[in-house]
This record gives sequence, C-alpha cells and structure tokens, in this order.
Amino acid sequence: MTIYGHAAPTRAFLDARASGRMHHAWLLTGPQGVGKGSFARAAALRLLADAAGPRVDLPGIETPPDHRIVKLWEAGSHPDIMLLERLWREKTKDTARSITVDQVRGLSRLFATSPSFSPVRIVIVDAADDMERSGANALLKLLEEPPSDAIFLLVSHAPARLLPTIRSRCRVLRFEPLGPADMTAALAQALPDAEPGEIETLVAIGDGAPGKAIRYAGLDVAGLDRAIEAIVRSGDPDNGERAALARSLALKAAQPRYEAFLERLPTRIAAEAKQRDGQPLADAVQAWEKARALAGSAVRLSLDPQTTVFELAGLLASLNRNTAQNPR
Repeated sequence: MTIYGHAAPTRAFLDARASGRMHHAWLLTGPQGVGKGSFARAAALRLLADAAGPRVDLPGIETPPDHRIVKLWEAGSHPDIMLLERLWREKTKDTARSITVDQVRGLSRLFATSPSFSPVRIVIVDAADDMERSGANALLKLLEEPPSDAIFLLVSHAPARLLPTIRSRCRVLRFEPLGPADMTAALAQALPDAEPGEIETLVAIGDGAPGKAIRYAGLDVAGLDRAIEAIVRSGDPDNGERAALARSLALKAAQPRYEAFLERLPTRIAAEAKQRDGQPLADAVQAWEKARALAGSAVRLSLDPQTTVFELAGLLASLNRNTAQNPR
C-alpha cells in the first residue's frame, strides 16, 4: 500500500533510521483518519525488512509487496511484531471499548525470546488513546526501561489524554490532513471499484482524512447532506421532512448511514454558527452543544434511532428561525 502525503513525518522517520540513532518510542499524532495507523504499519514493515534483508531500495516508507517480511506480516506469522488494538468481540459483534492491561502485559511474549528475523522488535499501539489506565501504566514501564532493540509506534488522535510520562518518552511525529490530490489518490487506492463521482464526493466531505471518507463510502452521504440542507432551508414547519428522515434512518439496515448522520449533523450546525453573530450566533451555538451531546451518546446509550434523528433534525430546523435576522 502506498502512503500518500505526510512528507514531513516520512522524512523525519527515515532520517532517524539512516542516522543510526533511532529513538525507541514514537508518538504519531494528528486528526483521526489521516493515515497515522497506515503509516505506523508501513514504517514497522520497512524497519523489519531493512533489518532482515534484502534492504529496500525505495525513497519512501513503503516496502515492496513481494518482500518476504511483508508476506509474513500478511499471513499473521511474523514473530517480531505485535499490534495492540481493540479486540473484536464475537459475542456482541463489536469491538471492545478499550485496549486492556492483559493485552499490554501480553507483550512479554514478544520480548521473552530473541528476535527471529532481525535484531528489531516492534510494537504498534493503535490507538494509544484506547488503553485502560492500568494498561497505560504497564506500557509506561516498558517505555521507561525498553527491551533491547525494541521500537514502539504509538498512534494517538488525542495525545493530551495520554499520561504525560508516556508523551515525554516519545519522539513526536505530527500528521496533517491530506490535500485534495493526495486524498483522491488515497481513496482511489482504497476503493478501486468506486466511481469517480463518488471519489469526488468523498474527497469533499472527508476533511483531508481518508479513513473518515472511507467510512462514508456507499452510504449516499451526498443525499444525506441534501436532506439536512433541506431542513435548514425550510425550517420544516410541518415536521414532515424530519419525520421522513427519521423513519429512513431507523431501519436496522440503515445503521451505518444513521451513524454518518450522527457525525455530520453537529458539524453542519457548527458551520452555520460560523456565519452568524449576536443572538442568532448564540442560538446556533446552543443548538450545536445539544446536538453534539445527543449525537455523541446515541449509539453508546442505545437510544432509539427514530426518536434521536427526529430530535436532532428539530435542532436543524430551529436554525431557520434566525435566518432572516442574519442572512447568509
């Protein structure tokens, strides 16, 4: 997989590797979905491939797909790398809410023996924000006294939530949102069957984050946005538009689209607030606060989707009442 964009962190990482003074812990920070996790995996494979040989003769961070180290990773059988992420729970058909302390303690298996293919062992934590407090403390002990030739790659969307002592032991790589050209290329690679028109729409709504845009693929988010805009423009005086939207998103098969609505609606209200001042601004900010709180808890608290959509759409409709006072 090609890593698009992120020239600065790529250069910093490769320069550190070339210098022979590789820091033992790296903190990859930036908005969620911009490619930090993909970079961490690519960087890990490149380090392992170069150390095991044959050395990769490419200018970027990638490793050729036919390299034996890549094939071992894809088969899930490379013994010198461990990935910590939230586990899939078969019983409830979802991912766990955190990376547990037992997962972190399980790293002892990686360091119990000598490396198998090279003198490098790598741990990826994606995302470090997801660790339980006890898990974070267990990881801190490893960062304070790292095993020989161990490299830790910690992905973080919100580094302020991490223990300060973890942050202080890491070198930071900052990742920024991708530009339109890199977004287009990244999405075309990830979604080879997508039509150009859908790619264009996903670029427009992805905010420079391919991971975020990919979650919207196939959900007709453009149609969802049109429904949102229609409610803002009309104010939906007879509740018909919001009722229709609520019914359509309440279906079990519409769960992914419902979650996209929960994510996009507060953002739309925030955009409206930026165009206002005075009392209309205060009203929009209040609507945004209510929308963010409700949308943020809807899935976690298993709120009724139809009722939730109807209430959130009502906050959208309330924006229309002040439009004449503060035209856009």
